[in-house]
Amino acid sequence: MMSTFGTFGDLVDRAKHRMRPSVCSLPGMGLAEEWLLNRDWKPVALAEPPGGSGLKPVLGDAGLPGLGHVIEIYRGGPEYGARLYQNHGPLFYAHNPGIPVVLALGPDATQIILANRNRDFSQQGWGSILGPFFRRGILLLDFDEHTHHRRIIQQSFTRPMLVRYAQHINRIATAVMADDWVADNPRFLLYPAAKKLVLKIGMALLTGREVEIASDEFGDLERSLAAISRAPGAFVRFPVPPLRWWAAARGRKLLEEYFATGIPDRRGGSGTDIFTVLCNAEDEAGNLLDATDIVNHMIFLMFTAEPPAATIASMAYWLAAHPDWQDQVRDESSRLGDAPLRFEDLEKLETLDRVMNESLRLDTPLLVHFRRTVRDTELLGHYLPAGTDVACWPSANHRLPELWTSPQRFDPNRFAQPRAEHTRHRYAFAPFGGGAHKCIGMALGQLEVKIVMHHMLRRFRLELPYPSYRARWDYSSLVPSDGMPIVLRPLNAHRR
Repeated sequence: MMSTFGTFGDLVDRAKHRMRPSVCSLPGMGLAEEWLLNRDWKPVALAEPPGGSGLKPVLGDAGLPGLGHVIEIYRGGPEYGARLYQNHGPLFYAHNPGIPVVLALGPDATQIILANRNRDFSQQGWGSILGPFFRRGILLLDFDEHTHHRRIIQQSFTRPMLVRYAQHINRIATAVMADDWVADNPRFLLYPAAKKLVLKIGMALLTGREVEIASDEFGDLERSLAAISRAPGAFVRFPVPPLRWWAAARGRKLLEEYFATGIPDRRGGSGTDIFTVLCNAEDEAGNLLDATDIVNHMIFLMFTAEPPAATIASMAYWLAAHPDWQDQVRDESSRLGDAPLRFEDLEKLETLDRVMNESLRLDTPLLVHFRRTVRDTELLGHYLPAGTDVACWPSANHRLPELWTSPQRFDPNRFAQPRAEHTRHRYAFAPFGGGAHKCIGMALGQLEVKIVMHHMLRRFRLELPYPSYRARWDYSSLVPSDGMPIVLRPLNAHRR
């Protein structure tokens, strides 16, 4: 396979990462953010509590006219969430013009919402964010219906299936790194390269087909998923060409057609890919999933194939910035050799596991979790009317000094005994959510990231493009603003 680095498509891809206009990249946004953070706005109450309830109203403000707190959220991400928690407590009403929402901050609020023991919160809070693109996907299903579908999909994530997936991940990761990744080049952007890698792996696991990265089919799928992933950050939430919502709607249509045409041939098939398993999975009554539901679930599962790329890029950055930790992780991997990493080998990579968790803490791929109240309810002594959209912010909890020692510092040992800072609260560390809707692909995602990083560190030494380089994330689409340039220095055994 010929490397795609330096091709016209690659140059366009890198130009997009460097020049795509966003709240994070426009000139003057840093000064605007600083001004906004130090501005006091007129307080606004969500709703007056019922008389005699003893509940307090949720207070907040409208922020900048027409924009609300979009600039602070998209530029600061979890840092802004932690700041809100410190200044306003666990609940803050963001009276944004497009999507008014209560921000639920801190581990106690996170636990109540994600555990959802009284079923006060539904998934329909995602409706205005991603609803048009994941309709009836497992993300948007509630309660008994969600449990029913989750049990069916879970058949694709059992231990025997993960063992089988590990074989594919090993093979694809080593081949792509050897053939498509370019060493000794400070212009090499790790994030788009990792995204292509995890999408190729995702296609193999989900559909049983290995699509070439340079092919038109791969490009169409990649663009469709990228458009959907950017949709939550859209200012205009109806399809106006060529804006984000319109591009996401086109991407959804392409994916619908892609999966719908494949269902008839997979019914009754014996393949072990997730698509075939879903086409033939039965519920307790022996019923197959409806074709529409299969398409909806496959689109969501394809979407979830991308977040591991952000974690891979984050880990590569932190290891490049901390060579001592890189050496420790590489030494640990060296004891396993260059053979394909077996499923049972993963437990031996304890240092890599801590680095992965610390990277997930600092650069959590999913910024917030949206919910909607199904009835008038109480949250930490505050009144929430029925139909209130609520966004809980686990990634902000990852920055709280009462939970984490020096939370801004990269310190993987915080996850080791005797410190074990992640155990200070049940929801101190929740990069995969929690409760009934905890990420269904969590085990697979961790498996994939660890295998990819193992092979990356066996093949390359990771270096920053220059000593003072600092990664910056665009929280409107949860990607590195500049594509994450990392220099790959081949180790002796892998020099060409």
